[in-house]
Amino acid sequence: MFLGNTQRLLLFLIAAAVLTNVCGKLAAAADRPNILFCFADDWGRYASAYRQGAADQTPNAVVSTPNFDRIAREGALFNNAFVTAPSCTPCRSSLLSGQYFFRTGRGAILQGAIWDPTIPSYPLILQDHGYHIGHTYKVWSPGTPANAPYGAQATAYNKAGRRFNRFSQFVSAAADPDQAKQKLYDEVRNNFRNFIADREPGKPFCYWFGPTNCHRTWVKGSGKNLWGLNPDDLQGKMPPFLPDNEVVREDFCDYLGEVQAFDAAVGVLLNELERLDQLDNTLIVVSGDHGIPGFPRGKCNLYDFGVKVALAVRWGKQMPAGRTIDDFINLMDLAPTFVECGGATPPEVMTGRSFLNVLTSNKQGQVDPARDYVVTGRERHVAKARPGNLPYPHRAIHTQDYLYIRNFKPERWPMGVAPGFGLPPGPFPSNDELENNTFAAFADMDASPVKAWVATHRDDPGMSRFVDFAFGLRPAEELYDLRKDPHQTNNVAQNPAYAAARKKQAARLMSVLTAARDPRVLGAGDTFDKPPFTDDPPPRRRRSKPKVGKK
Repeated sequence: MFLGNTQRLLLFLIAAAVLTNVCGKLAAAADRPNILFCFADDWGRYASAYRQGAADQTPNAVVSTPNFDRIAREGALFNNAFVTAPSCTPCRSSLLSGQYFFRTGRGAILQGAIWDPTIPSYPLILQDHGYHIGHTYKVWSPGTPANAPYGAQATAYNKAGRRFNRFSQFVSAAADPDQAKQKLYDEVRNNFRNFIADREPGKPFCYWFGPTNCHRTWVKGSGKNLWGLNPDDLQGKMPPFLPDNEVVREDFCDYLGEVQAFDAAVGVLLNELERLDQLDNTLIVVSGDHGIPGFPRGKCNLYDFGVKVALAVRWGKQMPAGRTIDDFINLMDLAPTFVECGGATPPEVMTGRSFLNVLTSNKQGQVDPARDYVVTGRERHVAKARPGNLPYPHRAIHTQDYLYIRNFKPERWPMGVAPGFGLPPGPFPSNDELENNTFAAFADMDASPVKAWVATHRDDPGMSRFVDFAFGLRPAEELYDLRKDPHQTNNVAQNPAYAAARKKQAARLMSVLTAARDPRVLGAGDTFDKPPFTDDPPPRRRRSKPKVGKK
């Protein structure tokens, strides 16, 4: 068969176009970054990068996080990062799916949670597009391996051990604490090396590092004994809703020690990336799943102490360094950001918004004017906090000037019940029970020395305000003027001077929740009120692959 000049030219052009397309895709694949996500349990917004100068009067003045600070210095530090929900399972269901927690079915609660495998999750999307995925320590819980969000059993790299999760216990029991620390750092290093060893040559990787050492419990005095942190240095630096006494300061100091342990592990992973010559080709994100556990207004609360978290991002030459960003970031925004960076198109079902444009901008401060708020919320944390296993449904909208909270069931006790607090008066749990058994009372606050001290001193002179901050009932609406009240202790929702602000924030919150189809707002909120513990798991379905998009 003989081809004319025109036909030969046409075939040549077609072949060239195909070759160009193939080469373009190969180049795009080669250019895609690795993704390292370091995600600490129960780590609030505590890092030395957040110090406000030499006169800083917050716990950030005491903690030292050189590796987090390096990432912020060589990338960007985010001032307004929030989790969607201040409870581990709904927070993670939101983060993995890129959706508000209330859209993730049983993933929206803690006890009784089951992951719905029909919901897209960013690690599987990246895996479908050529990424080697894996994790060490915690990703999503509870849930059986069969119902884990992305085959957690198959992608787990814990062969070197899981002892880092009990950092202070392991190191405190050792004859040589420095040597014990090194063993744990080696564990972190070897787990990561095992993950890398399984990677096919040339494949980008997506690795989730999720230690739980910042979660209760930790060893009393470990902040001072293991890290040289002095509890007395926290005097005068406690938020005003906490008693500033020796018990509270020591507990907070021990928590900051665990934060420093997490930071040291991040340093191990940075060293590994440098050894592999992959540091600048890796998108590194470091954050935590909510605020401090076992403290009033922390974990399980929608105040900043419970939902505002540290966030630093580094991406080599792909993003300008040394910037401080004021844009409001909801951590569900990470999923579409990771997917987009991986060369795929985020599924339309994701309510999170990629902030790749913020990362790559050369601006700082407020980069994207549309990122001026986040919405947070919670339903059930532990099942037995209130009679009938009822949750505590509330939602909030956070802006630069205001925090507005809507408590849908103000007759329910926010942190759970106790004798005289939703239960008939009677014998009150002992200090030891409150310190060691979360379910002894107020079960939506983790057992801790701080919880025990506030509860057992509830009748002391001057303690009523601290008891109310910790355990008291809350009105249907709360509004805080953050310009005057950054710690959110003065509710001005019923102040006539704030009537317009209250109506505006309430309307905006309800508009977002309605558009996102929040069952609590659409009249189906009793879905969360029903005990889920006898339900069968959702059917397993084959996930569909999203379309590949341009970088």
